[in-house]
Amino acid sequence: MKARVFVTLKPGVLDPQGKAIHHALEGLGFDGVEGVRAGKMIELDLAEGTSDTDIEAMCRKLLANTVIENFKIERVA
Repeated sequence: MKARVFVTLKPGVLDPQGKAIHHALEGLGFDGVEGVRAGKMIELDLAEGTSDTDIEAMCRKLLANTVIENFKIERVA
């Protein structure tokens, strides 16, 4: 079983990586981009029967800094 965890910065938290990507896109001539927020996707290979509660605990304890980041869990068939 696989799960994907998407980790993004909370609104209002400065995102220097997103700013750098935005600046680079503008430099390449992509004028339609109004903003960029960078994040990360973590794919987990899990044993069958791993509960949503366990995955959420993994996120809260290690995968995301819940002070400044949000996370979303997606199970993959």
